[in-house]
Amino acid sequence: MQEIIKVEHLTKSYGKRIAADNINLSVPRGTVFGLLGANGAGKSTTMECILGTKKADGGKVSVLGMNPLTDRRQLFEKVGVQFQEASYPDKITVSELCEVTASLYRQTACPDELLDRFGIGGCKKSLVKDLSGGQRQRLFIVLALIPDPEVVFLDELTTGLDAKARRDVWKILFALKEKGVTILLTSHFMDEVEVLCDRICILRKGNIVFSGTVSEAVKNSSCDKFEDAYLWYAEREEETNESF
Repeated sequence: MQEIIKVEHLTKSYGKRIAADNINLSVPRGTVFGLLGANGAGKSTTMECILGTKKADGGKVSVLGMNPLTDRRQLFEKVGVQFQEASYPDKITVSELCEVTASLYRQTACPDELLDRFGIGGCKKSLVKDLSGGQRQRLFIVLALIPDPEVVFLDELTTGLDAKARRDVWKILFALKEKGVTILLTSHFMDEVEVLCDRICILRKGNIVFSGTVSEAVKNSSCDKFEDAYLWYAEREEETNESF
């Protein structure tokens, strides 16, 4: 199976604090890969180094066979990104934001169809700032899918969504996977991870403490349920407040 994302010996530090310590990842085409860990574990830093929005101190990263630092323009056309924290002009409408986003790419999916699929087609004339938290989250996913990408990076994709909306998003991600789209996501919802992810990687203090399938995570822990196994690996690192 074709390797879409490859990370070898990735390291990144902020002063004396190590955010990513010798990270190695391999994500095949059409895989949903979960990058997990408590706040401060190094998820954001690792994802940003993979995307090339941050420069690693050491190691190699390849996405679709390209270097995210030196091949940014070519990679930009094939990758969709949704970050949990995103800000846009106060007076831009949903439709305008989709149009601006689509104008950045040579080929795109139809924004109106995406808005309808995610249940926010009726918000096209609304200002982005006036959307509810759940509507904004769905919009951010739509923006990530506008370039009709081969690889999608999703950061806490269903935060703020109700149960039905979350499951609707899951169905769409399954459809993307069937088309061969590769998805790398972060999530704090372990039920979501169990449903969506083919493989996972759990980080703690910038180190990989587990890599494999959800069932392997449970089997190799002292727990019977995945959520308990996740906490067992992560050592309840939620008590730290640092965010890399």
